[in-house]
Amino acid sequence: MSDAPDPSSRPTLPRGVRLKHDALRGEWVLLAPERLLKLDTVAVEILQRCTGEATFDAVVDDLVRVFAAPRERIAADVGTMLSGLAAKRLLDWR
Repeated sequence: MSDAPDPSSRPTLPRGVRLKHDALRGEWVLLAPERLLKLDTVAVEILQRCTGEATFDAVVDDLVRVFAAPRERIAADVGTMLSGLAAKRLLDWR
């Protein structure tokens, strides 16, 4: 998938992949079978919106409101991140 996902696609975590807050370490992680990915604050903000309910465009629009940044920049960054996770089978598109 390219860096620009279909605007109407709905990003979601696949079965077996979870976004979890590790209270012991005080950080967010993405858990998958035999994998753990530590997340920064921005990645958490993005992944918390990837429930399969909101479209890619809706996720981007919400992040634009939260971060008050140019839509084109957020769309490109979110598209790159989510496409990378999808390539690693850590994200699905509906």
